[in-house]
Amino acid sequence: MDRDVKDAPARGERQPLATPSPEVPHLLFLKLMVGGLAVAMVLGLGLIGTIMWLRLNAPMLPDLPESVNLPEGSNAEAVTFARNRLIVVTDRGEIVIYDADGAWHQTVELNPR
Repeated sequence: MDRDVKDAPARGERQPLATPSPEVPHLLFLKLMVGGLAVAMVLGLGLIGTIMWLRLNAPMLPDLPESVNLPEGSNAEAVTFARNRLIVVTDRGEIVIYDADGAWHQTVELNPR
């Protein structure tokens, strides 16, 4: 396979564009596959963005009662929410559980350390 210098194109001379080689018949399939994967990736990113937007705009807190009556002489130290309950930890070592409408449900005494 000796190449001769005479076969090389002259400086500045343009060579014609190469036509697709018949030895690579699956090249069109590869191009379609890459294009399809790109479309799927863009649609997936759009779907992820939409789901995040919907989840982050959802209300964070449940519907809370207008007022809650704590036991006499108690102050709330912590408050948490369940699906249909409001749970308050008091400074006297009690856990007070209220219904969704603010009605008292149960009091649990914690053991002091």
